[in-house]
Amino acid sequence: MKVERLRVRYYELLIINMLHKPFYDPTLSYEDNYEKGPFGQFGDGKVEMFEVKNRVTFLGQEVGSPFGIPAGPLLNAKFVRAALNKGFDIPVYKTVRSRVHPCHPAPNVLAVHIPGNLTIEHAVQNPLVADSNYTNPLGITNSFGVPSMSPDIWQKDLHNVVQTTYPGQLVVGSFQGTGGSGIDAYIADWVTTASLIKETGVKVVEANLSCPNEGTAHLLCLDIERSAAVLEAVKEELGNIPLIIKCAYMEQPYLEQFLQKVSPFIDAVAAINTIPATIIDKQGKQALPGEGRLKSGVCGAPIQWAGLDMVRRLNDLKKTKKYTYSIVGVGGVMTVADFKAYRNAGADVVMSATGAMWNPLLGIEIKNHFINKQ
Repeated sequence: MKVERLRVRYYELLIINMLHKPFYDPTLSYEDNYEKGPFGQFGDGKVEMFEVKNRVTFLGQEVGSPFGIPAGPLLNAKFVRAALNKGFDIPVYKTVRSRVHPCHPAPNVLAVHIPGNLTIEHAVQNPLVADSNYTNPLGITNSFGVPSMSPDIWQKDLHNVVQTTYPGQLVVGSFQGTGGSGIDAYIADWVTTASLIKETGVKVVEANLSCPNEGTAHLLCLDIERSAAVLEAVKEELGNIPLIIKCAYMEQPYLEQFLQKVSPFIDAVAAINTIPATIIDKQGKQALPGEGRLKSGVCGAPIQWAGLDMVRRLNDLKKTKKYTYSIVGVGGVMTVADFKAYRNAGADVVMSATGAMWNPLLGIEIKNHFINKQ
């Protein structure tokens, strides 16, 4: 057994130090990626087959493995289908809106080099230098502005991929509201978008509370009262469709208050998204062009600690407060060992964005591990 563990660790180290061609090409614009992607082995069209003896249940749906890709890098049905082909059984179709919303100008993804963990204190106090040299341990910053196609495009696209999934696969639809003329109109837009995404036939939806939007603290999840108002209205519209909420990292007192308010309206919590930091280039200038982009979210290996910490605390509160939500763990999942760490921390489902983008084999590796452990 010891020899086998060493062999597994050896291959994991090989994987850690090997970056594949990313399925989202950071050298191209968002629009080019949308039209031409996904790239590399992830998008080669080959379907990986698995013999799954015992599926697991997540929010009432049977899945082959509790692993997927969160909202963000899966731009359209082509990307979602590629994820399903490569063993990611719970892919999340990127966040959509009730109307067209443009993407920030390129570049939208850059590498950041952080020794160890990116703590909250470090992110607040120190700017991070970004470049296009992607190395391990892999950390990146991404800044898109939550772009969206018009509903007549994304509804048909999402519906088509939902209708063509195989048994054991679950496509989740992510959405958010867009503000403009006051709180009432903002909440109404959330409800409108919930209705639009419901029409696609998705069996599970995710409300994205963790990207910059119209909450009073920039992230809706950091505005408890408005989050509760939005989620109550959204849940009424969705009815029996399970609702996941995507959240940022939260300190304990705030997390307890937040869950107390929103728990009646939700079925699962996904955490975390990113850790925001000031991003500069090697000359000390703003690395991402455009107004409001000096700060950007950091993801990948440097934020794994935060995702695990949130999952542990969500799990503890679920037990002590008798909450019934499921837990989706996200942040810095690069290997099978990371998947196991999240599951051990209490995650019902685990997802990887950065790790999956640079390793198209990650879904296959984790699904094989999960199947062999059954």
